[in-house]
Amino acid sequence: MKMLAFVPFALAALLLTSAGNARGDSCVTSACHVEIAKIAVPHAPVKEGDCASCHTAVSKEHPLKGGKSFQLAAKGGALCTGCHDGLASKKLVHEPVKSGECTACHKPHGSSGRFLLEKGDDQNPLCTGCHDQATFQQRFMHGPAAVGSCTECHDPHQSQEKALLKQNVRETCLRCHSDFNSQLKAATFQHPPVKKDPCTICHNPHGSGVPMFLVKKMPDLCISCHAPIGKKIAEAKVLHKPIKSEAGCSSCHSSHFSKAKGLLAFTEMETCLSCHGTDKPPLKNIKKEIANKKYLHGPLKNGECKGCHDPHGSNYFRMLGGNYPETLYAPYKDGLYDACLKCHEKNLLRFADTTIYTKFRNGNRNLHYVHVVNSRKGRTCRVCHAPHASSGEKLINVEGVQFGEWKVPINFKTTAAGGSCAPGCHRPLAYNRDKAEDYSIK
Repeated sequence: MKMLAFVPFALAALLLTSAGNARGDSCVTSACHVEIAKIAVPHAPVKEGDCASCHTAVSKEHPLKGGKSFQLAAKGGALCTGCHDGLASKKLVHEPVKSGECTACHKPHGSSGRFLLEKGDDQNPLCTGCHDQATFQQRFMHGPAAVGSCTECHDPHQSQEKALLKQNVRETCLRCHSDFNSQLKAATFQHPPVKKDPCTICHNPHGSGVPMFLVKKMPDLCISCHAPIGKKIAEAKVLHKPIKSEAGCSSCHSSHFSKAKGLLAFTEMETCLSCHGTDKPPLKNIKKEIANKKYLHGPLKNGECKGCHDPHGSNYFRMLGGNYPETLYAPYKDGLYDACLKCHEKNLLRFADTTIYTKFRNGNRNLHYVHVVNSRKGRTCRVCHAPHASSGEKLINVEGVQFGEWKVPINFKTTAAGGSCAPGCHRPLAYNRDKAEDYSIK
């Protein structure tokens, strides 16, 4: 009698198991869940027709009028972790994972894209369902954020890193920017933040209204660290124009690394001549001006422009490092020629007679003083000297100085004890340091 009772029970269990497997094959018939058969990327159990791995029958009748004949095999995330375990074991867990809301992101039966995501391969619509949409609608967008590849950088379930990054910020960025990493290692000079800080100190990893998705426009971003430069820019009467352009500081500097000092894009002179070496008014073509010249002004000879000019801005004409007259005629007074006299003999123009402060003298008579200190028409240094380069000694302007439409010739020559000139401004005159020439007309 006991054996007879067992047989129907075993048979019923066998039939129920068989019915469960068969039911998976019959769920997507044309009469029932036909839409599931059309899913492009089905969930593995659906693909295998194994509906019973997630759904269990609670009634023999199906469909059940006014009710449900199946229920989920487990509640919430427990249903998924039966197969997908270990998704909430790290330091930071994505909130839907933590709360077991897997279907907030994934379609349980399948989807049109990978990973059963509700919105397909473009993850932006899915992620912006919770995260601020404005972040992904900026003028300048980081590539992965622009195309909705959020999981290129973020782990959607859990991570040991902030913001659910797959690795720390630096390693996350260098996963793609491998060329940048190799150049960085080979560079002579590296921007300190690039060495030690996360890239996000300067860049917004998703997007920004500023080129290169910077967190602030230039120069504001740069002067947030380089405060003295910021002060100079704010107070300068003559500002270097590229600083206020869209490219800002990066017009001259490499933001990350360089082979040149000061993180310049090229050597100092090459950087300056990349703009000041073209025939684009109002800029002068300094490259053409100094080409093939025998003599270069000392700083230029050393490849430096900043010996005379402040590259960011100054309170002086031409962004010079000190005062210098803008006009052709400017009688000397203390402080007016500081741009030149900070390097050249500071007493050059102070004494009418001298034997030590200049070699340009007739006997003891200081001819620099004669030309520049003249109270009616003191001549500036550039009347005789070229500021950048010349084919003449002492940077004497062989080609002459522009005087309206005429270039005034100098015709300067040197001798062992002095020299002579026959300029367009006075008769030919010689000078001699040992035995003074007589300038009286006989």
